[in-house]
Amino acid sequence: MTAATHSPLFPAVPETADAVLDGLDPEQREVALALRGPVCVLAGAGTGKTRAITHRIAYGVRTGVLQPASVLAVTFTNRAAGEMRGRLRQLGAGGVQARTFHSAALRQLQFFWPKAIGGPLPRLVERKVQLVAEAAARCRIRLDRNELRDVTSEIEWAKVTQTVPADYPAAVARARRDAPRDPAEIGQLYAMYEQLKGERSVIDFEDVLLLTVGILQDRPDIAEQIRRQYQHFVVDEYQDVSPLQQRLLEEWLGERDSLCVVGDASQTIYSFTGATPDHLLDFRTRHPHATVVKLVRDYRSTPQVVHLANGLLDQACGRAAEHRLELVSQRERGPEPVYTEYGDEPAEAEGTARRVRDLIAAGVPAGEIAVLYRINAQSEVYEQALADAGVPYQLRGAERYFERQEVREAIAALRGAARFGSNDSLLDGAEDLPAQTRAVLSGHGWSSRPPAGSGAVRDRWESLAALARLADDFAAARPGATLADLIAELDERTAAQHAPTVQGVTLASLHAAKGLEWDAVFLVGLTDGMMPITYAKTDEQIEEERRLLYVGVTRARVHLTLSWALSRSPGGRPGRVPSRFLKGLRPGSGSRAAGHGATGGGIERGGPGGPAAGTARRRARGPVRCRVCGATLTEAGAMKLLRCEDCPSDMDEGLYERLRDWRAGRARELGQPAYCVFTDKTLMAIAERVPASGGELVVIAGVGARKLDRFGADVLAICAGEDPEVAGEEGVRGAGDD
Repeated sequence: MTAATHSPLFPAVPETADAVLDGLDPEQREVALALRGPVCVLAGAGTGKTRAITHRIAYGVRTGVLQPASVLAVTFTNRAAGEMRGRLRQLGAGGVQARTFHSAALRQLQFFWPKAIGGPLPRLVERKVQLVAEAAARCRIRLDRNELRDVTSEIEWAKVTQTVPADYPAAVARARRDAPRDPAEIGQLYAMYEQLKGERSVIDFEDVLLLTVGILQDRPDIAEQIRRQYQHFVVDEYQDVSPLQQRLLEEWLGERDSLCVVGDASQTIYSFTGATPDHLLDFRTRHPHATVVKLVRDYRSTPQVVHLANGLLDQACGRAAEHRLELVSQRERGPEPVYTEYGDEPAEAEGTARRVRDLIAAGVPAGEIAVLYRINAQSEVYEQALADAGVPYQLRGAERYFERQEVREAIAALRGAARFGSNDSLLDGAEDLPAQTRAVLSGHGWSSRPPAGSGAVRDRWESLAALARLADDFAAARPGATLADLIAELDERTAAQHAPTVQGVTLASLHAAKGLEWDAVFLVGLTDGMMPITYAKTDEQIEEERRLLYVGVTRARVHLTLSWALSRSPGGRPGRVPSRFLKGLRPGSGSRAAGHGATGGGIERGGPGGPAAGTARRRARGPVRCRVCGATLTEAGAMKLLRCEDCPSDMDEGLYERLRDWRAGRARELGQPAYCVFTDKTLMAIAERVPASGGELVVIAGVGARKLDRFGADVLAICAGEDPEVAGEEGVRGAGDD
């Protein structure tokens, strides 16, 4: 059985509820059938997670288990939300709300603000930079353009991690975060920024979440009204939720557990924005009865690409690595990944452009090719090289397709032609829909041959050409369709932000490429200092850089090229070296480091008889609360300790030091950083709770079944005051090694 990655552009709506399940693999089908209780879908790259969750929602709606208006599906980008709405519409599940966290919260805030606070909602500031600049001027702090952007990002991070200005310096120190300026100075700017917002009665995007949370907490009647409206929640990309978003989700849920989350800890690449995979990894702890489904059948990439992706993570360590999924390609074999070394960056760009041109000549569409780099500043040399080679390209991150001026004008012209077509001489002789569309578009800059070169003229032509291709596909799917039918389709796509494909090689940063895929991917600039980036210093930051490269590799379906340059410019000193992440993977770079294990696909059911039976301590569903003061815990570290960071600790200091000494020795034996054994927070939690059995140890966040098997005997021996070496001979010290 195969699960198609790509569906036809205009598929027929399934006739029955059971038909919604057609084409799903066994694990995807389990997701679609799991309509009750908490569900956690651990979905590897290319395994069809969006397919699984949209079919789940559609199946629930078509069977009557879920009412469309009672479902709220949230994700992180307007593009992803638009894609989800488009798929649900094609499955006959229109009416389901699929939005970003901010969009969903803003709608609720706009509706309930007059009732909860009174008066109109304060104006939303879409760009913070100007206010931050004014705050800097008031504080007599000079910031250049780049510093303004960085300070603005710091303010956003502080707000999503629920850090107030006075606490910012301490929070930065706890997070081991590299602040772009003196933390005390940023705290001062942050405070002035908040003051300016208050003076002008404006709010920012983070305030939308904070204020919504505040209203739901302060007004039980409003919270109850929202909970009556939304009975079932689906959260995509759950590894990327921030503490503030998790807090909002908990307010939406209340004491219920009708929640389905989907994510992959190995694709956590936004921690600098406050995102954390801990909520995903701790889901089973918070919901012991959850159904857990693992998707590992990769329908996107060839076995060669998947093998490289698995090998990349096989060298990883840390908590996310412990939960990695071993992907299994479902595609036919393809070409091996290509590794290329160049003397300098211009040579690398020119070589890449030549290879791109060769692929296009071999039949790979330009729109199915991407060049991905670590930072946006790397794009210029590739823009020039592609332009010189006569290859069309588009920069990822430009304005949305339906917001482009030429697209708005063209749709307006098509609308007019649909209304007055019989009197429009432009349509004389144009008998079918594609011909009529092209006749209208020809008056707005479209021609059968693309303009030479690149730039704004070419961009405009590509936008209009996408409309022409859409008309072709629409007419093929619906013979006899008219211009009026096409306009109706365009209106629905505009509302859903479901844009047609613009043909042109994509240039994008690795972060911007998340969630996308192409037939051919070029990963460029892969040198130490760029991948990992030079300012990634801690073990955690280095591991996130590895995951970022993993995301890049898994964007490729068939062709994958990895390259690097030994110097920046021609004639420069060739002092650069290939990325350390490629060691053991590229030919001639030594053997691969030993792996740390991975999990396969399948289904785990919570409750009696499930994997957690007999070991997991039953916990009340809902928010995790401090065992000292009872406050709701939202930060990962506090949830691990089951107490607020500021609440008094009953930790056994001597036990904690013995655990640290043991950890240092085990880390040396394994050749890994100490935190790969256990983090400090996990050791603190163990020293506070002093577990006496495997069941008591396994439920401590950061332990889990694998580490229980690997280190449990030692830890329990130390907690009992015994010698771990003796216990290790009788216990299961190495049972979890892979």
